Amino acid sequence: MSCTGFSSTEPVAWLDRIVGVFDLWEIFSEADHSISAHLDTFSDLLPSYDLSYSVHSPISDINIASLSDRVREASLAEIVSTADAANRLDIATVTVHPGLAPMAMTHLAPRAVERARESMRAIGRASEEYGVVMAIENMPDMPFFLGRTAEDLLGIIDGTDLAVCFDIGHANTTDQIGEMISTFGDRIANIHIHDNDGTGDQHRTIGEGCIDFDGVLESLGWYGGNYVIEARSFESAVDSQSSLESLLS
Repeated sequence: MSCTGFSSTEPVAWLDRIVGVFDLWEIFSEADHSISAHLDTFSDLLPSYDLSYSVHSPISDINIASLSDRVREASLAEIVSTADAANRLDIATVTVHPGLAPMAMTHLAPRAVERARESMRAIGRASEEYGVVMAIENMPDMPFFLGRTAEDLLGIIDGTDLAVCFDIGHANTTDQIGEMISTFGDRIANIHIHDNDGTGDQHRTIGEGCIDFDGVLESLGWYGGNYVIEARSFESAVDSQSSLESLLS
């Protein structure tokens, strides 16, 4: 499971709640949970818990598609630092957002896409250097996000060996669930799962939106990796896990 709201609290508080309830924690690497800024803390804590881990790279103030060289380079440095820290923590998978078009000038999105493509090559090199799977995530239906459709995301990572994090909830907002699965297939190395009504990225409990999870999971029958429940709260994640277990049984 994963929750952005956890990162303002000491990680040990959430580890104590998660262990025994979930098998995997995807650490949202922000604030108190930044694995690069608090590497020693995580190095001491994580081996003490019977859990598996993945990481979501930081997104606050990060834009690897920025038209500003300084911003893009600083953003890339944060992503690479996260990959380094994941390697040191023996964490195999890091999920990364593909970047943003200029919010006040979305007509400049093609330029941002080119910057994102440059960044993907650097992230690919970091993936090889640190032996970490870097999975690029599809984005929800908001005009400044890059990688909202399968075609757009493929264009951004084309020419690299980078993996994909398939976010089912995001794809539902863009009517791209089937396209994501058919386009990326076994390139999908991580899956985020949550529900919504199709109009926005609501991160509802599974079953509280309109997603046909029976159909989606049937289409993913070949997939043997992690399903990371991205929830607004711990309680919602627990309820989603119960629903997911029933769907997968």
